[in-house]
Parts: sequence; structure tokens; C-alpha cells
Amino acid sequence: MSFTLNLVADPHILLILVAVAFIAGFIDAIAGGGGLLTIPALLMAGLPPHLVLGTNKLCATFGSATASFAFYRRGLFNPKQWRKGLLATATGAILGALLAQQLSSEWLNQMLPVVVFACAVYLLFGRTPKVTEDSEPIIKTHRQWPQGLGLGFYDGVAGPGTGAFWTVSTLLLYPLDLLRASGVARSMNFVSNAAALSMFILSGNVAWALGLGMGAALMLGATLGARVAIGGGNRLIRPVFILVVMALAARLAWQHWFGAA
Repeated sequence: MSFTLNLVADPHILLILVAVAFIAGFIDAIAGGGGLLTIPALLMAGLPPHLVLGTNKLCATFGSATASFAFYRRGLFNPKQWRKGLLATATGAILGALLAQQLSSEWLNQMLPVVVFACAVYLLFGRTPKVTEDSEPIIKTHRQWPQGLGLGFYDGVAGPGTGAFWTVSTLLLYPLDLLRASGVARSMNFVSNAAALSMFILSGNVAWALGLGMGAALMLGATLGARVAIGGGNRLIRPVFILVVMALAARLAWQHWFGAA
């Protein structure tokens, strides 16, 4: 706890983390994957892995709530169509968060660079499927359980790239256009963030002051990002997003695998 207080007291590190959170909120609202920025930033700031995951869930919950509300308000997400998915996502996230807290700090230090880098590579080479828009798409609810449990569990254990995975898998499984799939992704991401956060709060693995400060920045970024996403700005951010993520993943691997400063 004293380490966290010292971190918050350092204005330079705090400003960097807040700036990263703003950018992450903006990106997450557009394409998902904001955790690919905040998790490496928190790790490079020196927080222990379990505290990183819990604090990241706190600030991510603020950002995903803001973005999901923006999509819901524009009629791009219908909760009644996704009740099974919402329940499955919350269940998977709780189970994943419980498992994450049983993993050793050393193992998490070694695992997270791999997860971040793998997600970045996937986003780099992945292709968004082409779909036709439908004002009243038919959503097959039996597909929501495995999708929600799997992605919710992943978000609870680690989380980087969850929003992007939700968008891509939703496009593959349902007759939705990119904008509606993004609305589903933002809403499900909010549910998994909130569910996993509750487990980290119970275990005391949340740096509240830092998480709330970054959360406020994430909300601002998510508000702007949702407006850009709804206006069709996804392609503008993708190349920069992937380059930044790859650079952070490489830096994180260098720090934890090779012991570089």
C-alpha cells in the first residue's frame, strides 16, 4: 500500500498514467483493446501484477460504462436480445478473476507480455468480416453462452484485447454490422470489467486513488472515442493503435524476461 501511495505522489508518473488512460479509453471505445495500453503502463510503473489487474479493472469499468451507455443511447445495443450473453459474461469474468488471484506474481509477470504481444499480432493480421446491415437482425441466443463464458473468463484472468475479440467474434457469429457489433462489445466488456472488479475489491487488490484518477481520464477518452466510433472513425486509429501496442509489448517483454531497466 505504501508503494502505491508513493507512486501516486510522483506527479510525473501519475501524469503519464493518466495520459495513457485517456488514450486507452479513446481507443477502447473505437476498437477495443484499451487494456493493451493500461496494463503495460501500470506494470512498467512498478505495480505488482495482482494489483495491476485489479486497478486496471477499476479504471476500465469507468471507460467501458461510458462507451456502452453511448452505444445504448443511440440504439446500437438491445439488452433484451443479449440477456444470456450478459449473464454468461459476468459468470465467466468472476471465475477468471478468482483464478487470476491464485496465480503467482512471477508467473503473471512472464505471462502478461505474451498475452499482450499475442493480442497485438492478432489485431495486426486479423481481418474484419464483411457483413450486410440489417435493421432488425435475428440474434441466436444459444451462441451467447459459450461466447460470453469464454471471453468473460479471459477478461477476468488477463483482459488485454477483450473488446476487440468481442467485436470480431460477434461479427462472425451474428448478422450484425461493425457498429452494432461494437455496441455489443462495449456493453459486454463493461459487464465483465464490473464483475471481475468485484472479486479484486474483495481480495484488496485495487489501488483506489490511482484507479479512480485513471478511470476519470478513461471516461473522457471513452466519451470522445465513442463519438468517433459512431461517426465511422475506426480505420483512422487502427494503424497507430497496433504500432503502440507492439512497442509496449516489446518493452514489457524486455523488462520482465531479460531484466532490463
